[in-house]
Amino acid sequence: MEKNIYSNPLVERYSSKEMLEIFSPKNKFSTWRKLWVALAESEKELGLNITDEQIKDMKEHIYDIDFEMAKKREKEVRHDVMAHVYTFGMQAKSAMPIIHLGATSAYVGDNTDLIQIKEGLALLRKEIVNVMDGLSKFAMEYKGMPTLGFTHFQAAQLTTVGKRATLWLQSLLLDFEELEFRDKTLRFRGVKGTTGTQASFEELFDGNFEKVKTLDEMVTEKAGFKKRFMVAGQTYDRKIDSEIMNLLSNIAQSAHKFTNDLRLLQHLKEVEEPFEKNQIGSSAMAYKRNPMRSERISSLAKFVIALQQSTAMTASTQWFERTLDDSANKRLSLPQAFLAVDAILIIWKNILDGLVVYPKMIEKHIMAELPFMATEYIIMEGVKNGGDRQELHEKIRVHSMEAGKMVKVHGLENDLIERIVNDPSFNIDKEKLKEILSPKNFIGFAEKQTEEFIEIEIKPILDKYSELIGMNADLKV
Repeated sequence: MEKNIYSNPLVERYSSKEMLEIFSPKNKFSTWRKLWVALAESEKELGLNITDEQIKDMKEHIYDIDFEMAKKREKEVRHDVMAHVYTFGMQAKSAMPIIHLGATSAYVGDNTDLIQIKEGLALLRKEIVNVMDGLSKFAMEYKGMPTLGFTHFQAAQLTTVGKRATLWLQSLLLDFEELEFRDKTLRFRGVKGTTGTQASFEELFDGNFEKVKTLDEMVTEKAGFKKRFMVAGQTYDRKIDSEIMNLLSNIAQSAHKFTNDLRLLQHLKEVEEPFEKNQIGSSAMAYKRNPMRSERISSLAKFVIALQQSTAMTASTQWFERTLDDSANKRLSLPQAFLAVDAILIIWKNILDGLVVYPKMIEKHIMAELPFMATEYIIMEGVKNGGDRQELHEKIRVHSMEAGKMVKVHGLENDLIERIVNDPSFNIDKEKLKEILSPKNFIGFAEKQTEEFIEIEIKPILDKYSELIGMNADLKV
């Protein structure tokens, strides 16, 4: 790589080889050639004067693309598709007269974009399934471990470490369901001609609409699609790009939410992302263990979320059958969003492979707050032992205020329990209070909810795509 020109960090630092290959020039332009072969084969099958030799000649040169010739030709004619038609024809000389027959540039350009989207979704499906697998294992391992719940990042009722993980998993499940829908309903542009009227194919097939329709269907099937656009302008509806970007943005949002929570938990010293033996947290502060992976995800996620507006603006401002103000934008936005989400999911799985939980810190934080949360239970126990509810309520209010002052003003431990034990009005011994204050008494149905959610919502997906589980989640840097 030349060091005196800009290098895309998505390529050099973050994205997987598999996603980079999907959006590589070789895959793009070899797909163009496959589409030209599919068109020629289908036209021949429907009666046009195309020979087996021409098709064979084309098939032999699908992958040996002369990029230098194409580049030189594009500089001369200022048209990328015609440059590659010329380059392909110079290699498959017998087929030169019939390459791209009846087609417009969008035939290869747009259809290839849709094929790359489909391939990208397949890779993201694999990565999401692996993240879901990691999250579900974590959730089940810690399904019964009580932890402080937070609302407004203020201590609230208890939940469990595993139940909290189901919230991350629930968000990703919604994204997965959207991905499945987008993949299932993704339409192929097909063979539509310059303004979508198929006028050039009407000429080729002597006005036979059924043959032209069959040609459209045949090429769609050969490209691996079950659905096609029945109507189009010169391009497929740019709403597709916006919808796919919505999906990519949604995945980024789910990942960002996870990293927000994990970074807060790491600050609390309750849960930490992996930290390798030789990893440096800070160039100045040698003791630091920064949540680098989570911060990288959140940084990439912001990039993807911001890109969504780009495709939305493009879709909303197309003129009539087409304008070319989408082209440069499309070359940048969708591929980079796919590359970034690919990186996000790899890092997410990498985090899950080494997530560390600190039960003693979690318990310490619980016990600092639980006495306040248990006051109603303590009042009821005091009433059972002969106390007056209104009197006990007032006493516990005063004790709570004093205990809170000890914590917040003086930085001491929460001594509410000692105050209650030493107050004869409650008539409760310390062992009974410990029994009341068992964190397990305050988690509601969190454990059962976790079990049922994993069993009913997640396990069927993991079973269906079990062959996808087991991806490598090593970081490049």
